[in-house]
Amino acid sequence: MKREEFSRRRKQLMRMVGAGGIAILPASPVARRSRDVEYRFRQDSDFYYLTGFAEPEAVAVLAPGRANGEFLLFCRERDRAKEMWDGHRAGPEGAVADYGADDAFPIDDIDDILPGIIEACPRLYFQMGLYADFDARITEWVNSLRGRASRGSHTPLEYVALDHLLHDMRLYKSRAEIAAMRRSAKVAVAAHERAMRASAPGRYEYEIEAEFRHEFRLNNAWVSYSPIVGSGANACTLHYVENNAQLEDGDLLLIDAGCELDYYASDVTRTFPVNGRFTPEQLAVYEIVLEAQLAAIEKTVRDNPWNEPHDAAVKVITRGLKSLGLLDGALPRLIRDEAYRPFFMHRTGHWLGMDVHDVGDYKVGDEWRLLENGMVTTVEPGIYIPNTRKVPARWRNIGVRIEDDVAVTSKGPDVLSKGLVKEPDAVEALVQSG
Repeated sequence: MKREEFSRRRKQLMRMVGAGGIAILPASPVARRSRDVEYRFRQDSDFYYLTGFAEPEAVAVLAPGRANGEFLLFCRERDRAKEMWDGHRAGPEGAVADYGADDAFPIDDIDDILPGIIEACPRLYFQMGLYADFDARITEWVNSLRGRASRGSHTPLEYVALDHLLHDMRLYKSRAEIAAMRRSAKVAVAAHERAMRASAPGRYEYEIEAEFRHEFRLNNAWVSYSPIVGSGANACTLHYVENNAQLEDGDLLLIDAGCELDYYASDVTRTFPVNGRFTPEQLAVYEIVLEAQLAAIEKTVRDNPWNEPHDAAVKVITRGLKSLGLLDGALPRLIRDEAYRPFFMHRTGHWLGMDVHDVGDYKVGDEWRLLENGMVTTVEPGIYIPNTRKVPARWRNIGVRIEDDVAVTSKGPDVLSKGLVKEPDAVEALVQSG
């Protein structure tokens, strides 16, 4: 992402914060995995969205109209010995030269500098409740100003949750962001193709997961969430991540896996027969889910309520379950009573962006939000038939989900992951090509 993109975002947020306001955002804390081993550091999405700065132990400050600089960055100082162990640090000088900060200070000096900047601002915007330790720091800074009230110090009169403004911004993707998400989806598509070719009876789910991770790292990407690689009955567990069962001849394999590339996520699901041939029952269920997904994508257009794609998928799935004999009754009543929920228990999509389940409200007041240009959502209907006596044996343990990433545009739905096959014949051919 170019430096100008981050600058544009900061200016937009500062226009909303307005003169007299101050926004303060902390970087992600380092997380420990075990003992002295840390997880790979991943910057807080909101912090990175505004700064492009990927180091821990940093605080960004936006103070619209401040004469001595509106964008301030507190960060670690350069330290040759520590950089030998942990890698390069930008330091305050690099924060200005490389990241567009108007001024930058050592993070160790923040207690001496930031309260004085807060003092001049009647409104304080920050992400309340996100990081408890940072909430405590904010309280300390404000209390230090209160303690100096007799000497003329002031404290903010209004405390505002920053999330609403910032997350509404993040909901609308720019051209540069859509391009980044398209690249992420392209890598995910290649990984799914690789996995489909590698699948065969006798292999293990974790071996197929390894194909994904290999392809992601070949493209400098990381998993954007724990991959779901569920075969047979495991496909009916929505968040199955053990990925340790052996693939059996005649089973379906459901893979829900996406990557994060340059801080933008993809989220793609395909379901296919391990041996390259759908059984008649598997094909019947698969075709219902595919029809539901295509109907939902068709409704992922500007000015439609966010829930309309889900309603379209529900109608197709309920009708399909009725045709299979798994539901009985009039279609309108089955939909009204949500009779489909034992087989389709989740919504058809979620916002997608820097986070897999990205930020942004789904409702405005009590009404579903209208889809607008630049919004990106997943479209992922599914059918999961449990192993229960209420279901004829031939349908049991069939789990199918099909998911793509879709951007809302003035020309209609733009399927970012459209390169990955999903028509049954093409799916079978791809699996058999391995």
